Amino acid sequence: MAHLGAVSLLVRDYDEAISFFVGTLGFALSEDADMGGGKRWVRVTPKGGQTSLLLAKATTDEQRAAIGNQAGGRVWLFLETDDLTRDHATWAGAGVRFRETPRHETYGKVVVFEDLYGNAWDLIEPARTGD
Repeated sequence: MAHLGAVSLLVRDYDEAISFFVGTLGFALSEDADMGGGKRWVRVTPKGGQTSLLLAKATTDEQRAAIGNQAGGRVWLFLETDDLTRDHATWAGAGVRFRETPRHETYGKVVVFEDLYGNAWDLIEPARTGD
């Protein structure tokens, strides 16, 4: 059975992106391989997740212009958690920028946050049956 293995994310610098995703959000550094010529194969994965972010260093003007705007200003990625309240408090304390306060929707608790470049993400605690 197929699954989505990775999604690329344009970054300014590999190490600053690793610091944010691993150090601030608690993702695991799944892979960091030197490919020569300043290029690296860097994957970070939410703990317990299957799909990774492939951190892709922007090398052209067009790519650099897209950093922080990978979805044209819309929410781009949807990160599920088992405890939104915990993660919101931890990440807010670590300086993560939230665009709103947590809210309840039919599908669960949700709050929009930004990665270090300004891309919008939904942090979602899915509704449990009976909630």
